[in-house]
Amino acid sequence: MPFDPAVVRASFAVVERRADHLAKYFYAHLFAHNPGVRAHFPAEMSEQRDRLFAALTQLVLRLESPEQLTGYLRALGRDHRKFQAAPEHYPAVGASLIAAVRHFSGHYWTPEIEKAWTEAYTVISQAMTDAAAAVPADAPAWWEAEVTVRHRAASDVVVLTLAPDRRYPFTAGQYLSLCSPRQPQVWRPYSIANAPRPDGTLELHVRRVPGGLLSTALVNDVMPGERLRIGPPLGDAVLAAGSVRPLLAVAGGTGWAQIKALVEQLARDGGRPATVFLAARDDTDHYDLPAVRELVARHAWLGVLLAAPAVGGHREEAVQLLRDGLHGRDSWAGHDVHLSGPPDLAPAIAELLLGLHAEPELIRHDPVPVTFNRARPLTSSEWFLDQRDVAWINRTELG
Repeated sequence: MPFDPAVVRASFAVVERRADHLAKYFYAHLFAHNPGVRAHFPAEMSEQRDRLFAALTQLVLRLESPEQLTGYLRALGRDHRKFQAAPEHYPAVGASLIAAVRHFSGHYWTPEIEKAWTEAYTVISQAMTDAAAAVPADAPAWWEAEVTVRHRAASDVVVLTLAPDRRYPFTAGQYLSLCSPRQPQVWRPYSIANAPRPDGTLELHVRRVPGGLLSTALVNDVMPGERLRIGPPLGDAVLAAGSVRPLLAVAGGTGWAQIKALVEQLARDGGRPATVFLAARDDTDHYDLPAVRELVARHAWLGVLLAAPAVGGHREEAVQLLRDGLHGRDSWAGHDVHLSGPPDLAPAIAELLLGLHAEPELIRHDPVPVTFNRARPLTSSEWFLDQRDVAWINRTELG
């Protein structure tokens, strides 16, 4: 590694408490000097600024761990293909980044620090462009997908069926990122709720998030006939190849989408004993019960246990019901375990199951953020002290 990570880390500590100002300066500098790149970004930039600083933080944290850094940069490079990021964009971004850090470093900025940042960014941009270039030439950066069916499954949940414009190669258990012309350049990850189908269609379960730009449009506005853009399949929380172990799956809310895909794949593979715990906020939140009942009726090897309080109950009651159900068995040793749901579900349930003899190497779930605070900081001290849940475009960035 040609640069000194310690110099970059120390320099970053000087500016991190002015994160919001730095991010605003960066984008103002970038757009002023490169007007053509503005179209690659969403109209509302507050979250994009959050993403920038969160990504910078992740990069700085990984500077002294080359393996983690390389994996993170490769994921970023591949994922940025769908933004139409080209090699010629990277020097412009680097110039604006260094200008922003220099500006907010004040008298702490030195030629040594500028050299370290320049060298670090050279490594970063080269890794990202190399990763993008390594993707096969015939691999699409995105697919256009028509909404063919829209089903309002609950007041805040919609089930969408999409027909991609070409074959979409994925494995049950993976997810995709999606954007809509209604919110250009706003991408969000959604689990694919089916195993691959002969007709190539995809099923997505979307819950409206308070204040969510894309989820609100998908749940409230998007109709059959509209076209959405989807990125390449992501994630490795898929069934273990060749496993004959019994399966335990725990899902909360729309986390059922990923588990549903795994159950469908199990059925195609011949089936094996599978137990699914399906938790919800209350009885009305089990939005896909007809499909659940159909799967149970069709497959004798499948058992589903519902965990939900009565209407009006609290989330804590649903959590306790789920815990009680899992504790109903003394040991989950020898089971493949899949966890899917709200960000706090996987860490909590994994810890519980380890206490019930589940093997850690057999537990699979998508990466989750370390904190779940969605509020935007109002002051520089809050930026410095409060970690936040950033709406990641690619959840594998957190791996």
